[in-house]
Amino acid sequence: MPKEAILCVDDEAIIVIAMKQELKSHFGSTYYLETALSAQEAFVKIDEMIENGIRLVVIISDWLMPGMKGDEFLRRIHEKYPHVVSILVTGQADAEAIDRAMRDAKIKACLKKPWRSKDLIAVIERALVNPLSPGCGG
Repeated sequence: MPKEAILCVDDEAIIVIAMKQELKSHFGSTYYLETALSAQEAFVKIDEMIENGIRLVVIISDWLMPGMKGDEFLRRIHEKYPHVVSILVTGQADAEAIDRAMRDAKIKACLKKPWRSKDLIAVIERALVNPLSPGCGG
């Protein structure tokens, strides 16, 4: 089992399934790929990964989810796991929410739904090569 993970979080199952398939088709078995349908479920999955010695390296999160919006979720992730690369994927976030995510969660990119697979892969690869680079693009 790979020792590094990418976690996809979206309240729509079809979205996380599609995202996971795109990542698997590009990265193969390089990363452990996990999905969650809410921020709360994601926190549980992260704890499980840590218990199993798997290091979370990337989180891709939707913005509009029940319970906790993506910018708040990614802010909490950044506070607890500052080394994790965060990417926001959204069809509904406004500029203020994106600015908050950039400032408070230090997201590496904000991609609009429907995202293009090549853009998502490129953002992940750039962020993993240079995790300290700032900014939101894509």
